[in-house]
Amino acid sequence: MYNTHSVYLFVYIGVFMKKNLSLKTLLGCVLGVAFFCETVHATTVGVSMPNLTTPRWQVEGNFLKSQLEEAGYNVSLAIADNDPKTQINDIQKMIDSGCEYLVISAIDGKSLTKVLDKAKAKNIAVIAYDRIILDTDAVSYYATYDNYSVGTMQGKFLVDALHLDESSTEPKNIEIFSGSNTDANARFVYEGNMAVLRTYLDKGKLVIKSGEKDLEITATPNWLGSEAQKRLVSLFESFHYGHEAGKEHLDAILSASDGISTGLIETLTKQYGYNKGNIPIITGQDCSKPAAKNVRKGLQSMCIFKDSRVLAYQVTEMINAIVNKTEVPVNDNSTYNNGVKVVPTYLCSPVVVTKDNLKEVLIESEFYQPKDLR
Repeated sequence: MYNTHSVYLFVYIGVFMKKNLSLKTLLGCVLGVAFFCETVHATTVGVSMPNLTTPRWQVEGNFLKSQLEEAGYNVSLAIADNDPKTQINDIQKMIDSGCEYLVISAIDGKSLTKVLDKAKAKNIAVIAYDRIILDTDAVSYYATYDNYSVGTMQGKFLVDALHLDESSTEPKNIEIFSGSNTDANARFVYEGNMAVLRTYLDKGKLVIKSGEKDLEITATPNWLGSEAQKRLVSLFESFHYGHEAGKEHLDAILSASDGISTGLIETLTKQYGYNKGNIPIITGQDCSKPAAKNVRKGLQSMCIFKDSRVLAYQVTEMINAIVNKTEVPVNDNSTYNNGVKVVPTYLCSPVVVTKDNLKEVLIESEFYQPKDLR
């Protein structure tokens, strides 16, 4: 049986679907039901986030910390510096200090095997947060957004925006900027992208002038915009892209995340003179503040919203269930094989954000204040 907290959540989601309530109303319900959960003993949860260079991780780390504290837990939060060794040391300190649960968003999904063996030896439950942890049986559960769906959403957006299903449409030029090849999520997003776009590439409706299509070639180290900028400049110099007459027109950039997109837009506008009237169609993911501002300005075409409040709520639910010895809520028991085991997973649903619905999804839900996106 699910605990009381889970039952309330499912009731609210059912009402949301039947009544078509606003996202703000749903989130108010989701966060509000925390007060109905069983009392838990004061125990410590270690939370390890990957870096401070990507805006989302500090925000999500602090929000998850506050959510867990509201549920009655002590929380030890550490944010690494995109360095797997630092993250391993952080996790080791959490184990040594007596943390009974670990929530980890891995920098390198393959780097944590040995330190998590130590967690397993102490019966510490481990929840992978947003990024799957590979090559270990010490991972108890995984909470994330459906990253394959993120990829298909980005792909379908490009198909519609480029009018690729119209018979009269001329071939469109596109370049691909995938996520980090040390993050298993990058492959899920990429596979979702290709599930939609492969047909158009095969038919010649989409053309990659560089020929750089595979994930290993298009991967962006650590999802960093600065790394994407270097590759973009190389592509522009090699294939004569530009908005001026005589230049090769670049119609779209398939960008896996907002951090990548923000870097690309900075280079396109400052170095190559693009503006909202001629900039390529650019995708994204996360709805970071800089990206949301670019969407509002017409510089980024879309981003995928993965509400950290919902993900933090779900992680808290998982820990509550473990503590209370009730069934841990998951909705996928087959997809996420980490190389050693299939990790029971809860998938949250992402939302496409464009200039048209940005206010409703990001402002009216109170994820951002209006001043945040000016």
